[in-house]
Amino acid sequence: MKLYSLSVFYKGATGVNLLKAAYDVSSFSFFQRSSVQEFMTFTSQLIVDRSQIGSRAAVKEQDYLCHVCIRNDSLSGVAIADSEYPSRVCFSLLDKVLDEFCRQVDSIEWPKGSPDVIRYNGLEAHLAHYQNPREADPMSKVQAELDETKVILHNTMESLLERGEKLDDLVSKSEVLGTQSKAFYKTARKQNSCCDIM
Repeated sequence: MKLYSLSVFYKGATGVNLLKAAYDVSSFSFFQRSSVQEFMTFTSQLIVDRSQIGSRAAVKEQDYLCHVCIRNDSLSGVAIADSEYPSRVCFSLLDKVLDEFCRQVDSIEWPKGSPDVIRYNGLEAHLAHYQNPREADPMSKVQAELDETKVILHNTMESLLERGEKLDDLVSKSEVLGTQSKAFYKTARKQNSCCDIM
């Protein structure tokens, strides 16, 4: 999972204005980096231009996903990541960045501002922090822990049944299950075994 760029734009009546951007192109060869960065800026600007105010979208381009969020005040954010990076985390990050940008940069500067003039330095820190979405986003961390627990439980159940015991034998020997439960299990087992090869 990789996050490549974060950009903040203003979508005005006369066009889209880049206000600030941060890039991580370290995974590309040295000679490709400037071209890749220019292409990311061009793609981000095009997506903002073609998207509606007040919308969110994820646009797939080859192996990359471009996430765009355009607020009702025309402040826009774009995050470009690989296709494995969780979209929910990208949109959460964009909301955070746009709120922070809005608090730090006066809206009067948005229509004519440029990356050299705008005083906002949070993009690089967010780009670095969100490289690992499981560490940066609490929900992703919880989901990863749940997935690990599910795998552990699945492996534990398989290891119990691998000891030469069969579930049928365990059910028939069980003192906890009543007669009706055992009969229900046998009936269900027979109905589900229609596809077994005899």
